[in-house]
Amino acid sequence: MLLSYKRIKDLYDIANHLRQDVIEMLVEAKSGHSAGPLGMADIFAALYFFVLRHNPKKPNWDERDRLVLSNGHICPIQYAALARKGYFPLKELKTLRKYGSRLQGHPHRGSLPGIETTSGPLGSGLSQACGMALAARLQDQRHRVFCLMSDAEHNEGNTWEAALFAAKNRLSNLTAIIDRNNIQISGFTEDILPLDSLRDKYEAFGWHVLEVDGHNIEEFVSAVYEAKSVFEKPTVIIAHTIPGKGVDFMERKYAWHGVPPNKEQAQEAMRQLRSLQNKIISEHE
Repeated sequence: MLLSYKRIKDLYDIANHLRQDVIEMLVEAKSGHSAGPLGMADIFAALYFFVLRHNPKKPNWDERDRLVLSNGHICPIQYAALARKGYFPLKELKTLRKYGSRLQGHPHRGSLPGIETTSGPLGSGLSQACGMALAARLQDQRHRVFCLMSDAEHNEGNTWEAALFAAKNRLSNLTAIIDRNNIQISGFTEDILPLDSLRDKYEAFGWHVLEVDGHNIEEFVSAVYEAKSVFEKPTVIIAHTIPGKGVDFMERKYAWHGVPPNKEQAQEAMRQLRSLQNKIISEHE
């Protein structure tokens, strides 16, 4: 067992706090994306508070793992994780999308510690991650590169070019994580441009493929460690998530892809998340 019972409880607790941070950020900004950040909270809690080798006090540490956020629109959840890990003050989260803020609507490398790449145009992240992984190998560096992607950005052709490149170069130090939440800004992915089977596609492209429940932290962490044991090819983890997770009126509704809650909706969302917080505590006592 990779995680102790207490560590699992702590990670779920962190994930729920991250969701609350996201709601507070979005209602303050009056713009931004709700569904994706809430859906990826468990994975970001696992990454920043267990999986990644990183040091908030030395954000440019050479031996740190690199995290590339290709689907940059879900950056509120990354900002929340970075702040709670100590990269910058929590109070700064309330500046999301405000004029002059370091917390831009899409991440900008150089503006904020812990941000590895500038992202915005979907489909670019895997190519950037491939470059980082190949560079690490050429320089005999041992850090790993993680690339988070949306499912819908697989509509972009350069994602598949990068997938071919990673397999050809056997980039086993690269782990891609797909947020398989089945929505995009204008509808459900399978209605707009069907993606399934992503497993079959990536296997055909020469990748090691794992599928997990993106809300089962222990299952996700186990998949990450399995990826570390694969030496001949890159690994992709297809994480099945619920967009808007934790807020019942947002869950599985594509209309919340790029919409923030208003004040009343935010109050209800926070009520639900605090109730969930109490449930997490009671279930793991």
